[in-house]
Amino acid sequence: MIGYYISLALRSLRSTPILSALMVAAIAVGVGASMTVLTLNYMMSQNALEHKDDVLFAVQLDSWDVNKAYDNANEIPWQLTYKDAQALLRSDIPTHQVAMHRYGFTVELEDSAIRPYTADIRVTTRDFFSLFDVPFIYGGTWEKTADGSPMQVVVLSKATNEKLFSGENSVGKTVVLNSQPFTVIGVIDTWEPSPKIYDVNNSSFAEVESLFVPFGLHRKLEIYSWGNTNGWDSGEEGEGYEGFLQSESVWIQFWVELSDSEQKAGYESFLTAYIQGQKDQGRFERPLKFALSKPSEWLVLNEVLSDDNRVLGWVSLAFLLVCVINAVALLLAKFLRKAPEAGVRRALGASRNAIFTQHLIESSTIGILGGIAGILLAFMGISGIRYLAMGQLDTVARIDWVMVAAAIGLALIASLLAGLYPAWRISRTNPSIYLKTQ
Repeated sequence: MIGYYISLALRSLRSTPILSALMVAAIAVGVGASMTVLTLNYMMSQNALEHKDDVLFAVQLDSWDVNKAYDNANEIPWQLTYKDAQALLRSDIPTHQVAMHRYGFTVELEDSAIRPYTADIRVTTRDFFSLFDVPFIYGGTWEKTADGSPMQVVVLSKATNEKLFSGENSVGKTVVLNSQPFTVIGVIDTWEPSPKIYDVNNSSFAEVESLFVPFGLHRKLEIYSWGNTNGWDSGEEGEGYEGFLQSESVWIQFWVELSDSEQKAGYESFLTAYIQGQKDQGRFERPLKFALSKPSEWLVLNEVLSDDNRVLGWVSLAFLLVCVINAVALLLAKFLRKAPEAGVRRALGASRNAIFTQHLIESSTIGILGGIAGILLAFMGISGIRYLAMGQLDTVARIDWVMVAAAIGLALIASLLAGLYPAWRISRTNPSIYLKTQ
């Protein structure tokens, strides 16, 4: 019987092509617009570290000016000072711990036709790759001693390795960074966490860095940050680069992995003792305060998915509702035109439920067609956003199979909602009225 109703629905659509096209277009436009916005919100709200949400923590310390909080929304700086990061790295409590920041080098190869170019670099400690589950194709990371001493080694991304060495095993080869020779010790596989949760301070949806170098190179190469750097006191440790390292400028991101509640409690005690010790030395004059935030909490704190995005999501659903109301009006007009036919069927013995089901299936058919067209419109919308964003949203401006299924489901729900009243209305038709007119 369902197959028969579907054939009736297709025949009905062909009999009124213009009206049918308007109904499909109403559903398609609503689904396309709403799915474009909802897809962006869905991708932006993803937690790439959800599987480790209970053991990974972003570390914050309130080392800011006693006379003024860091900002109104968050009283604790998002990042740490260099000297605080170095002190925390000396703890043996975390399973893994990472101090890092963004930087940039000029990359070139000796005796190569490849022209020098500037690339984003992640200056980090060796635990970065373990803590964030970064996969390797060739080689691995550096020795722990490189986190505190200047070892000129580098880990390449897969794309960089393909660009410089045509994808071959480049471990042991040399790359020149800012005129300094670096030995390649590893190449990571494709790795695209989105949002880039390990550094949401510098564009949450930017591409992963091309190269990774040890944290111990700061003094030798006088490495600053290519990300956000904020400070309130230059300190009394002198001028120049060493003065910058010893200042109250915050520019280091710090993450730890704490495997259980006991380890977390121990680390909290360590942080409390460290801050108290710094207070005794005249630092950390604000009330004792620190924070350990899970990845899911970190995304919310940093407003990776902003309130504006959420409001836009609700607006898109409201627009879909308007489209559904238009579809209701069109379906009602279409079904009432078929009232004589429904009256004859009722007189021949068809039940009201049969009439209702037939017309609800017809509205569902319209919804499926509108959903397919809406998916195509959503793909066009996402492509337009990728073009306008000029690469800034490539990691999130895409539709996966989950969102395709959601689009079809949304179209079906919209068409069923649009068809409920018209189908109910025609199922209540009194057949005697139309038999008298025949």
